[in-house]
Amino acid sequence: MRFVLFYSGVESFNYFTDRIVEELKKREHECFILSLNDMSSPGAHSFEEFTRFLSVKADATIAFDGLGIKEDIFIELWDSMNTLAVNILMDHPLRFHPTMQKHPQNYIQFCCDRNHVEYVRHYFGGEVPRVEFMPHAGTYMGEPGLTGYQERPYDVLFSGTFYEPQTYLKQIDKEFEKNELLREFYYNLSEYMIANHFVTTEQAVLNLAAETDLQFNTGQLKIMFACAEPIDWMARMYYRKKVIQLIADAGIEIWLLGRGWENHPCADSANVHIISDRVPFRETLPIMNQAKINLNVMPWFKDGTHDRIFNIFLQGSLVLTDTSLWLSENFQNKRDIVYYGLDKLEEVPELINYYLKNWDEAVEVIRNGFEIVRTKYTWNNIVEQILKHVI
Repeated sequence: MRFVLFYSGVESFNYFTDRIVEELKKREHECFILSLNDMSSPGAHSFEEFTRFLSVKADATIAFDGLGIKEDIFIELWDSMNTLAVNILMDHPLRFHPTMQKHPQNYIQFCCDRNHVEYVRHYFGGEVPRVEFMPHAGTYMGEPGLTGYQERPYDVLFSGTFYEPQTYLKQIDKEFEKNELLREFYYNLSEYMIANHFVTTEQAVLNLAAETDLQFNTGQLKIMFACAEPIDWMARMYYRKKVIQLIADAGIEIWLLGRGWENHPCADSANVHIISDRVPFRETLPIMNQAKINLNVMPWFKDGTHDRIFNIFLQGSLVLTDTSLWLSENFQNKRDIVYYGLDKLEEVPELINYYLKNWDEAVEVIRNGFEIVRTKYTWNNIVEQILKHVI
């Protein structure tokens, strides 16, 4: 079969695209990657080569977050060939309402959280009749090598960006500067989500609307959900900020990898080390391998996955993470993974100190988690799931 994929301005998506192409080529499928950033330049990923590849019909096109599917030129193109458009969402579908409302006719959407699937079915079932759950994937690079684990240079590593939670409230101020009622609603939503960390963003909107006797029809609710995106990000950053502060205050050596950490209040602490503000995705993986423990703070996914967890295990490090319903069903605490609670963050320094001291137990958890991820949650599994839908 013949597939089209895309390079975009999102560096991690480009890495994921390369992994899918590798798996497809192992199965002897033909692939072409179009660079969306510079289609006019000559080269292997140019629009000229793209049109040459499409002299024969493409069976499917695979995109992340709609890049290569949502644009009018591509919608018309894929419709003309009845090419299956496969859209893999890496975040909550509330960010992608326009794509779900306008896309190629032959279309399937994958979501990384089972709640997201239900969200799409409930609010966009007419526009997106084919939506399925697809767990994230990690990159399998062979056995992780646990000899000398206790001598790794980083005790604890966190890989991810940081922005002050308050910056997202400023977005709300700007968006609703002429509507005090909605501005107050989203401020209250931010407080509600922090106080009720187990509730999804969309359910928090519904709950708060009911508590304040606000009535919305379905169309208005969709708008309310979409406008909640800054609050969804605010909640994530609130807990990232808090857990890193607790670790720093406990005197534990922690390394931070990603943009924005220089703005964290503990950035100047002697035991806090910022590796870099921007590292290509593929280069983060060997850095994970240098840490005894990798910390994860889930996005606001209450029944889903995150690729960081899978890559940590495949790099032979211990995953310390808050949980979701899906994670709790698939990974057992202190056997395959180590969980902490967002309502019990004071446990995090205690868990870190325990596993740093009892590193043999950490290694056993890593081995168990590694085996689960190696067999079920790699790019091989992603491609197998996609191929089931390509006729």
